[in-house]
Amino acid sequence: MSRANYLFTSESVSEGHPDKVCDQISDAILDAFLENDIKLGIADDSKANTRLGCETLATTNKIVIAGEGRGQEPLFKKFGGHAVVNRELISRIARDVVRDIGYDQEGFSYHGAAVEVLLHGQSPDIAMGVDAKTKKDGEHEGAGDQGMMFGFACTESEVYEKNSFMPAPIYFAHRILRALSEKRRSHQLFDLQRSSSPRSTMPKPATEKNTPRPWSRS
Repeated sequence: MSRANYLFTSESVSEGHPDKVCDQISDAILDAFLENDIKLGIADDSKANTRLGCETLATTNKIVIAGEGRGQEPLFKKFGGHAVVNRELISRIARDVVRDIGYDQEGFSYHGAAVEVLLHGQSPDIAMGVDAKTKKDGEHEGAGDQGMMFGFACTESEVYEKNSFMPAPIYFAHRILRALSEKRRSHQLFDLQRSSSPRSTMPKPATEKNTPRPWSRS
């Protein structure tokens, strides 16, 4: 089969999908730390600003938040030489995310789920590797144990929405999810559930003479 005829599929998951619920909780916790840095005026201070590796697991009426990091009060508090996370505040952030998504049912709800917070202070070994080093040509950030990601923008979606710069299949999968979320939150589709994962499939590669037309499956 020639490359001009093959199909390419991308899938996106909704805000209520378990994977995305966990992503949003971790993101909200990180946002709280970064916002606190800005409030304290230390966002650009590499010796005091936030470092955080936060992972979230969710299952039936249970949320587990784990990882390590560095932060300032009220998110972290110092007891002796140890940093202790504010578990009540982190739990409240997690519950607020679940409530905003709309989960309030038997099996998983923002008020009924048990939230276990296992965040702790950053390992001294990791801190030593990440600490900025002052060199002759200025300050250089160190490297911890974080993964490396890469990606690129493309013009496939530009024919549908200017300045979107996304591969067309994932662009349409995201658009479907956005429409579903808006309809659910506005109660126009009252029986629509929170978790969905639409897929968009289209011929590749896209050319000016053969603009891709999507098929979708939810």
